[in-house]
Amino acid sequence: METQLYLHNTLAREKQAFTPQDPSRVTLYVCGPTVYGPCHIGNFRPAVVFDVLVRVLRALYPQVIYARNITDVDDKINAKAQGEGVDISRITERYHAKYMADMQVLGVSPPDIEPFATQHIPEMQAMIEQLIAKGHAYEAEGHVLFDVTQDSEYGGLSGRSRDDMLAGARVEVAPYKKDAGDFVLWKPSTPEQPGWDSIWGRGRPGWHIECSAMIEKHLGATIDIHGGGADLQFPHHENEAAQSRCSHGAPLANYWLHNGMLNISGEKMSKSIGNIKVMDELLEDAPGEAIRLGLLQGHYRQRLDFSDDLLAQSVKNLDRLYGVLRDTSDIKAVRTPAPEAFLTALCDDLNTPKALAELFALSKNITSSESKGAFLAAANLMGLLQQAPEDWFAAQTAKSTANSDVDAAAVEALIEVRAKARAEKDFAAADAARDDLTAMGVVIEDTADGTIWKLAK
Repeated sequence: METQLYLHNTLAREKQAFTPQDPSRVTLYVCGPTVYGPCHIGNFRPAVVFDVLVRVLRALYPQVIYARNITDVDDKINAKAQGEGVDISRITERYHAKYMADMQVLGVSPPDIEPFATQHIPEMQAMIEQLIAKGHAYEAEGHVLFDVTQDSEYGGLSGRSRDDMLAGARVEVAPYKKDAGDFVLWKPSTPEQPGWDSIWGRGRPGWHIECSAMIEKHLGATIDIHGGGADLQFPHHENEAAQSRCSHGAPLANYWLHNGMLNISGEKMSKSIGNIKVMDELLEDAPGEAIRLGLLQGHYRQRLDFSDDLLAQSVKNLDRLYGVLRDTSDIKAVRTPAPEAFLTALCDDLNTPKALAELFALSKNITSSESKGAFLAAANLMGLLQQAPEDWFAAQTAKSTANSDVDAAAVEALIEVRAKARAEKDFAAADAARDDLTAMGVVIEDTADGTIWKLAK
């Protein structure tokens, strides 16, 4: 029996069985970053969460088309470019490259489609014209605005009252608006701002219209799944849904998924607190794979407390899992699907904590090629254990010695002395070498492939 995937649909406010429009072509869109600076740990959570979802979907369906956009025109980008005296493309290219490098460190696979907003201006303009023609948008003083009063379903995704929506959107109170809740589809650009010619004058798109137009072009009028952080539920996703619904007369997405936000060591992430962590800072404390595992330790819909303790535990957990691979190096894995219990856990609205428990249970029972293959297949669905165990441990050793006064060459020399003494059955000399290593704060472990070492915690 094929495993059934269940997802919590924000629109329905409940967990539902996932039924794609076309099982031979599953479509998924996730909002990507606005590239005006290095991304922080909060941006990494949706990237990792939806990377796991895509892996699960690919295990269940023959074709999955995954799009994750890049917002490369935005007022924050404009301000950064003006401050440096360069074109916005210089800023966006720099930070897009940084984002992709960070994704690689986290083991996040590239999406099938990565649309850039600036490459879809004609599609945005066409959708805006359609909204005007249907009476859902209007032009006013060089702006084009969406008329929220003409959409009876507006607010359905976020479930907010009108007062809450106005407060949450922090909308600009402008005299040219018909309604305070109306939002911008197109706005005029000054000579020093980036802009494109249009029938409404030289200008640039509003943020929300970008995703609607890119989804239509690459995936169709209605997609299976739309994902992103809970902070995007309103106003961004609410406005996306309204634009597309009114343009096409059909829903933008059948399932909406939102991941919870992060705390940093018990506190809400905030620039004012100064606790926003970017990848380069995180990598000082833990490797990328441990950061990925840390982001998967809690259920994706719940707020996650990201801390030094969480990262340290993630490193220890990976030490255990890679240790299993190292200790079973004599068993050759065969290609096999992930076990049903593990897949069922992930198919229960991406229950990664339960899936991780299943993964550790599998790690304790590797006795054959099939059981090892099943263990690796499960790990692969989580995007874990993607390197050779010797590479993992070598990197851990190199990192620990780089931050200590321990002479790695001296450690290797003592290990060699101990090995020679043991071979010659000079156990007193072997024990003396071990004692010297212990005094240096070094822990050794004898394996089938030789002696490995690390610094004591």
